[in-house]
Amino acid sequence: MKRQYVEQLIKGIIEPMILYLVNEIPMYGYQIIKELEKRTTGYFKLTGGTIYPALQRLEKKRLVISRWQQITERQGRRYYQITKKGQQFLTSRLAEWKGFSTMVNMLVGKFVK
Repeated sequence: MKRQYVEQLIKGIIEPMILYLVNEIPMYGYQIIKELEKRTTGYFKLTGGTIYPALQRLEKKRLVISRWQQITERQGRRYYQITKKGQQFLTSRLAEWKGFSTMVNMLVGKFVK
């Protein structure tokens, strides 16, 4: 039951999390997966089935753009970088998140240790 709840929460924040990372530096999908896992000490162990559809949504909304880069003769990667519109969206979502998380902590903070 706990994991289902967490998965629902992730659905609501996956796009801003991705934008936050690609705002720092352009990244490819698998790199995003590993960076989320690393920065959250393994809490977010997401799959390509979560990340790639989110990247497609972000690209469709013009919040990121992608470019193909050939790594070796046989291997290429699609790198994603944030757009100006994506930066504005991210700034807005981070402000909303700060307010939301502050209010949740005010409500339940004394009960959660």
